[in-house]
Amino acid sequence: MMLAVSDTGHGMDAATMARIFEPFFTTKEEGKGTGLGLATVYGIVSQSGGTVNVYSEPGQGTTFKVYLPRVEAEVEPEARVEYAPPPRGTETILLVEDADSLRLLVRELLEEAGYTVLEAGAPDKALSLAESTPGPIHLVLTDMVMPRMSGQELAKRIAAVRPQAHVVFMSGYSDQAVADQGTLEPGSLFLQKPFTMDALMRMIRRALDPRLPTKGPSGS
Repeated sequence: MMLAVSDTGHGMDAATMARIFEPFFTTKEEGKGTGLGLATVYGIVSQSGGTVNVYSEPGQGTTFKVYLPRVEAEVEPEARVEYAPPPRGTETILLVEDADSLRLLVRELLEEAGYTVLEAGAPDKALSLAESTPGPIHLVLTDMVMPRMSGQELAKRIAAVRPQAHVVFMSGYSDQAVADQGTLEPGSLFLQKPFTMDALMRMIRRALDPRLPTKGPSGS
């Protein structure tokens, strides 16, 4: 099957088209794009056995065609798995995410699970909260790619004032792709977007309770 998406924008030249699927490549001005959107699409389509073709000319707009294999065989029902509710907690979490809608959603999930949430839409706000908030901050949950400062650099700066705070990184691309760019240190806890509530809650407990078993329904 094929899905085509077209626009009537400015279009792209051949040099730009050759790089659009590279992680962190963007033509937007600094602070306006992460360069992970098309790389994420390409990764998901490739993992599904498909391909993505792009057609564009300057001044003529752009068309993306996504080709995915059609499944002919009947899909067997999955074995029934006993559901275990996601783990909860009462710790304080500093949430750092520059996408407003996602930050609001994650905050609501965390608060429903019993956590106290401090939120920041930019690294400088997160640093200010880390320095000025009375009481402990048990965990920093931060995006990897943000304007003006990476999540890795932010974590290092917060560690200077909050050395006991654990860290979980988030990104729309895979941990291997982020590691290949040199922005994820070995041993870092990483949660790939999009993620389920169950995966989020279990990753948080994995960070806060490192001696607990790490394997769960989320696969983490």
